[in-house]
Amino acid sequence: MRICSCRQTLAELGQLQPQRGAEMHSDHPVIRLKPKTNAQRVRHGFPWVYDNELVTDRRTKALRPGSLAILHDHAQNVLGLFAVNPNSKIFARKLSDDVETVIDADWFAQKITRALALRAQLYSQPYYRLVHAEADHLPGLIVDRFADLLVIQPNAAWVDDLLPALVEALKAVIAPTSIVVNGAGRARVLEGLDETRRMALGDMPTDAIEVSMNGAVYFADVAEGQKTGIFYDQRPNHNFVQNLSAGKTVLDVFSHVGGFGLAAMAHGAASVTCVDGSQPALDLALRGAAATNPAVPFDTIKDDAFDAMAGLVADDKTFDVVVCDPPAFAPQKASREAGLRAYERVARLASILVADGGYLTLCSCSHAADMERFRAACIRGIGRTGRQAQLIFTGGAGPDHPHHMALAESSYLKTLVFRMQ
Repeated sequence: MRICSCRQTLAELGQLQPQRGAEMHSDHPVIRLKPKTNAQRVRHGFPWVYDNELVTDRRTKALRPGSLAILHDHAQNVLGLFAVNPNSKIFARKLSDDVETVIDADWFAQKITRALALRAQLYSQPYYRLVHAEADHLPGLIVDRFADLLVIQPNAAWVDDLLPALVEALKAVIAPTSIVVNGAGRARVLEGLDETRRMALGDMPTDAIEVSMNGAVYFADVAEGQKTGIFYDQRPNHNFVQNLSAGKTVLDVFSHVGGFGLAAMAHGAASVTCVDGSQPALDLALRGAAATNPAVPFDTIKDDAFDAMAGLVADDKTFDVVVCDPPAFAPQKASREAGLRAYERVARLASILVADGGYLTLCSCSHAADMERFRAACIRGIGRTGRQAQLIFTGGAGPDHPHHMALAESSYLKTLVFRMQ
């Protein structure tokens, strides 16, 4: 693992040429907050400016997506250097307090070096989220690391615009053999960006990548799988649940490539059943089960998760440990109430499947459903079955997914573990 000093420039490393997009601030246009917009929130660290918070005119609306601008408050006080996208509700994302900042490969390298230093201290093996967007001061950018392979999710127009500089910085700091650009998903749609999946360096892997976590072996499909191929964020919650699973029967619903189920196998579960709607994901879970602990009975159910749980309830099946880790049911405020009803339904069905004295784990990755609302929905769902429960654990994403202090959306993951009575 190679970490370059933040004081080292890439020019000193002798690996890079100056990148385009390094104009001085005098060349940047100015955007201005409306009089009633709370400028203090921006001064105190909030990294976004929404389209309805800005004075917009023909010039502002004509700004090129991904270009840079200087933000002023209504009194013309400078608030920093921002990347803009008139096609997004998040019109501006903060890049720097200093409007003289040159956004180039060297700037990227300093940010990546700082992010790498944290992960290198946290993990002995190079499998983690390397860059977590705003929390690592690279708004809209996700980078997951699989040893010498990196998967980039450019979820903001400015990252697309400066992708060559980002790639050069990653090559200098990490020295990967392959870089996959996974430009797909809801975040890019909201930015008005096209979907793309391609190689920025090296060749696309022809097979899934083996990843070891918590004693389990996972297989991540970085070429065709969901998001970057694996969810590193649940790692500490996998660990908590696997410690409850020795000698237990385990049901993992919305299992993807085997998340909680494989972790339970690694800790000596009596049996594991994984439920998911994706056969390719279940096929990878089967590979992971064989590599993790082939002595443990392992079954898969390909079905809609709600239908599968209803079928198991109808068959009077119960399990010692039940886990439900669904996709985001409430990805934005407009879908929050419907999402909370879905979480309540999950909790109701899943709690029926837990044996007396067993454990129920319920998860949400919806940033629009905060912890208080999510917990209330789960408790309502459990309560509708007439059962009692003790909440014994509350978890979030692992430390390679740090939280931005001013951005609640960065603390999106919520995991609750109940002991059922």
